[in-house]
Amino acid sequence: MTDGFQAPVPVATGALAATAARVTELADKLGRAHAEVLNPSHLSESSGVPEDVVKSLLGGNQAGEPDVQARFLQRLDLLRRTRLKPNGRRYTQQEIADGAGMSRQQAGALINGDRRPTMEHCDAIQRFFGVHAGFLTAHDVDALTDALLRTEQQLLQDFAGREPEAVSAGGPPAADPLARLLQDHGIRGIAWRAAQLPSDKHRDKVTEWLDMLLESVKPADAVKQTES
Repeated sequence: MTDGFQAPVPVATGALAATAARVTELADKLGRAHAEVLNPSHLSESSGVPEDVVKSLLGGNQAGEPDVQARFLQRLDLLRRTRLKPNGRRYTQQEIADGAGMSRQQAGALINGDRRPTMEHCDAIQRFFGVHAGFLTAHDVDALTDALLRTEQQLLQDFAGREPEAVSAGGPPAADPLARLLQDHGIRGIAWRAAQLPSDKHRDKVTEWLDMLLESVKPADAVKQTES
């Protein structure tokens, strides 16, 4: 189609199940409730996937995949309901149009479903609302998997930061956070899990997150040398 875009290929549901399992495993290690890290409402807001679909997918059930335009309208409606102005009100069509660099007529046609979105429209609206690339277009399974990967990233950072908390609380010194991470997950385990991811995009995220994790647990001496 000339005014639309090619829909991305959905990822295998096995990747979602594997990511959810890793998240719950990390939650257990941190003493977090599964209901907290797999909260359907929070995951819906983070991924753009309707809450009932999040519940269905997390339960291992298949959910009907909307077409490109229906998905766009669902996600855009969620953005307008959850990403509000500082005064708590929704952004108007004119404000969205101005922020996304389009006319009010274009914005209104997209919001009302009278015009199919292009990738340029989606990118502009995503930037306006401050959400990641693909928020408006990714298939539900892919979008939910990405949201869980971000949850896993945060849990890994929390896991690595437990040692300073234990020391400040007067508890016995723990092993180096990075060593503990590698002990629990293993180099081979990390590499194997990365290899199971459905695309280079996801594997690039693993590399990015590991870099961030290594930076967060860098020894103080190394940080001083870098700063000097």
